[in-house]
Amino acid sequence: MRRRTVSPGNGLEEVLDNLAAAPAAREETSAPAPARARPRERDTLQTEFAFELPRGYVDDEGQVHRQGTMRLATARDELRPQIDLRVKENPAYLSVVLLSQVITRLGTVTDVHAGVVERMYATDVAFLQDFYRRINSEGHTHAAVTCPLCHGSFEVDLSGGRLGES
Repeated sequence: MRRRTVSPGNGLEEVLDNLAAAPAAREETSAPAPARARPRERDTLQTEFAFELPRGYVDDEGQVHRQGTMRLATARDELRPQIDLRVKENPAYLSVVLLSQVITRLGTVTDVHAGVVERMYATDVAFLQDFYRRINSEGHTHAAVTCPLCHGSFEVDLSGGRLGES
């Protein structure tokens, strides 16, 4: 490709027009180019998932927090509880530490720590454990179910939309 310089008689607009026309002129004189593959759509990875707790976390002021978000776990998230002294003393505490690391928001609470998870109702902790397993192993919050009465199959979203739907 030749270098072009901008001189007073050769304005920038003219140079840009010439550069734009150059590929078109080359395509006319050369053999037809093979069909190009369409650019692949960029794959996106959902890393945060919304949920709604069956009962809700009650804070110190008595406010109930039901909606929250959980992020995908990293290898560090899975390894960190193994060195936590509370987990070494009581292996059942592992899920409390793990959940406190991946829950990014719970209602208006943004600092979700082990103490918050400790004070949740057991049904909510069980829900969050299942939710964690589902998003980290299957990558989504949907589950295929079959109606026991009509035997119809359909999909439900386990993140819940309204109380009682999860």
